[in-house]
Amino acid sequence: MSEISENIEWSIRVPMFRNSIIMKQLGIAIGIPFVLLIIFLIIVKATYALIIIGTLFLFTYLFILIVWGGKYDVGFKLNKAGIHNFTLKNQAKKNLITNTATVILGLFSGKPAVSGAGMLAQSKQNVLIKWSSISKVKFIPKKHTIMIRAGFTENIALFCTPENYTAVESLIRTKLKEKDIILSKKDPNTPS
Repeated sequence: MSEISENIEWSIRVPMFRNSIIMKQLGIAIGIPFVLLIIFLIIVKATYALIIIGTLFLFTYLFILIVWGGKYDVGFKLNKAGIHNFTLKNQAKKNLITNTATVILGLFSGKPAVSGAGMLAQSKQNVLIKWSSISKVKFIPKKHTIMIRAGFTENIALFCTPENYTAVESLIRTKLKEKDIILSKKDPNTPS
């Protein structure tokens, strides 16, 4: 297969609380453990703990609205190397401050898991997934999104614009045509 010289690059501002894909991922990562915890706290009648958890969720929601405006500024680049996902400069500065504060507060409070969460979050600000590493692709044309999976922790949601979705999908299909890894509920209006 000859190499495609085409590069596609774009940035997008994704609303965090209005994007069903982000909400689904948050629901899996945060929702399931907290629902189990809340059920347990209801069973043992720990009302005070439930109030604290509810307050924590409220303050987290407000923090995201105030600091990031409820949106995530992200950029993508597809080229010969692979799929590059990166946080845009202004967002990256805010993330660095927040993640550094999380690491420091975790260290001072003796909570290594909190520090680890801050370090992990910072390490995901700039991700490259090589074409050869991709193990699964799911196209979601109605949402202009493409889910990319490589390793266990290597996942990217490509949030495309309505204008570039078709070109991005075509490039990915071309790059991965030798692999049988594409899953999609095909939109009849989207070209193969």
